[in-house]
This record gives sequence, C-alpha cells and structure tokens, in this order.
Amino acid sequence: MRLLKQILDFYLNTSIHVALSVLSLTWITLIEFNLIFDKNILFFVFFATITGYNFVKYFGIAKWHHRRLTRWLKVIQIFSLLCFLSLCFYVFQLPVKTVATIALAGMITFLYAIPFLPKNMYLDSNKNLRDISGLKVYVIALVWAVVTVLLPVINDEFDLNTDVWITFIQRFILVIVLMLPFEIRDLQYDDLKLSTIPQKIGVKQTKICGMILLLVFFFLEFFKDEIKPFQIVSLLIITFTTMSLLLFVRKNQGKYYSAFWVEGIPVLWLLLVLFFN
Repeated sequence: MRLLKQILDFYLNTSIHVALSVLSLTWITLIEFNLIFDKNILFFVFFATITGYNFVKYFGIAKWHHRRLTRWLKVIQIFSLLCFLSLCFYVFQLPVKTVATIALAGMITFLYAIPFLPKNMYLDSNKNLRDISGLKVYVIALVWAVVTVLLPVINDEFDLNTDVWITFIQRFILVIVLMLPFEIRDLQYDDLKLSTIPQKIGVKQTKICGMILLLVFFFLEFFKDEIKPFQIVSLLIITFTTMSLLLFVRKNQGKYYSAFWVEGIPVLWLLLVLFFN
C-alpha cells in the first residue's frame, strides 16, 4: 500500500497526470475537427506540459536550495530534463506555424514564472505574472486553450473558423472551473494579495459562479455550425461530473481530491469521446 502511494505521489508531483489531461484535451480537438492524428503533436504537448509545469512549480525551490536539494526534487529534476530533451526532439518534427504558436504559449509560461515586472506591478519579490493580483487562473486557462485548441488546428492547417473559436472559449471556461477547487483548497495558504476568486467572493459564490460557467461551457456547443451527437453526450456527462466535484469541494479536502480527481476530468472526457465516437 505504501509503495502504491509513493507511485501515485510521484505520478502527481512530476506532473504526469496534468500532462495526460492536456494531451487528452488536444486529442479531443483532433477528433472534434477530424484532424489528422499526429502523434508528434500529442507527444510534444505531453512532454512540454511536464517540462513547463515542473519549471513553474520547482524553479524557485531549485534556485534557492540547489546546494541541498532533497532526493525527491533531484529525481524530479532529472525526470524533467529527460522530458525537456524529448520535447526538443518532437518540436523539430513540427511545421514552422506550429512552432510559432508554441513560442507564444512558451513565452506566457516563461513570464508566468520568471521575475520581470516593474516594482509597482508585483506583490512580492518574485515579480512575475503569477503574482499579479487575480491573474493566475486566467493565465493558466489561456495557455491551456492555446495549446489544446489552436496548436493542433494550426498544425493541421485547419481554418480558424467560428467553431474553432467557440471551442477555444469552451476550453478557457473549463480550465477556469477546474482551477476553482484548487483555489478553494489553497485558501488557507494563499497570500490575500493574490485576490483569487474564492478570496474575493467566498467559497459559496465561487461554486455558484463555477456552475454558471459550466452551463455556458455546455450550451456554447449549440452555437457551432456543426453539432455532433457524440460530442453533446460527452459534454453533458463531463458538465454534470464537474458540477458534482465542484459542489462537494471544501477547503479541508483530501490530498487527491483536486490533484487527481478534478484534474483527471479531461482524461475522462477523452475516454467518453473515444467510446461514443
């Protein structure tokens, strides 16, 4: 049992779980728009997500404690390096237009973690996008939407039509909602200056806003030019599943409630799409 827990912790701490979620959303885009199944784009997204998330999560720790890193952090660093080398390999398999989109998402991620802001815009000594009041959730949602919608579409030279932009908005909304349980969980740890959504409007109102956003997420599907039955059914299941998880979330939640179950929603969505399709 202890070994299984260690494996699960490694799986979560190395960002493999979140990488599978981003990969799942990208794969859903390929299916939804009948794009060519390109394993290069999927592998790139997977390894880039691990590299990016681990960079953001552990950059500060490695920066200040590099001489006395704990064993687990050293393992994560080596694992992240291997993932970085893998993404470098796959990025050279992609066309120039795709790489330009990757550069945009990469720049946002870089600015999210690296100090660069003038003194009057930051909350503390970090001076990065992550610490601008209330911005964190929207930056993450924007990067996910760019990577999981625009990246595969541009890679396949598919037209950026109305349906694509509606899907982009849907993904942006979904990621914001998936972030809410994390923000509720972190209420007891986050600096008040961060002005997260639960800090500004409270837990109950945050849940209500999340429910409304999920309804918008679902009904936007009916504004598309091409409506697919399998997509409607899978969206309906995902909407109600996410609503249920959001409804029962609390500040003192279990260790794996958000990190595993909530973040695993995109994986469930992909499985549903593959099943119904």
